[in-house]
Amino acid sequence: MSPVELAEKYMASFYGDAPLESMGELLADDLIFWGPRYEFSSAKDYLESLRADPPVGAKYQMLEVYEGDNSVCFIYLFSKPGIKTLMAQTFEVNDGKINKINLIFDTKAFT
Repeated sequence: MSPVELAEKYMASFYGDAPLESMGELLADDLIFWGPRYEFSSAKDYLESLRADPPVGAKYQMLEVYEGDNSVCFIYLFSKPGIKTLMAQTFEVNDGKINKINLIFDTKAFT
C-alpha cells in the first residue's frame, strides 16, 4: 500500500467512515504522534486516547495532497459543530505501516 493509501485509510478510520479499530492495522507499534495538543510514542497509547475521546461529529474536506517516496502530506479543512480550521498532517511510512504522524493547526479554533 502506498503512503497515500495508508493515510487515506487512516483518515477514514479517524473520521468515522471506517471503524476506529481498523486504524490499528495501519500503525507501527512504535508510532510517533506529534501535534499541538498531544504527543504519543506508541500506537497503543494513541489509539487509547482516541477511544477515550473520539472525534464525534468531525469532518474534513481535502484541499491538497503531497506525496514523497515514504511520506504524504494532507492539507484539509477540519470542521465539527462550532469549529472550523485549516489543518496539515504529515504521515511517514516504513515497512508498510505509518510510523510517524505530525499534525499542525491553530488551537485557537478549539477554545
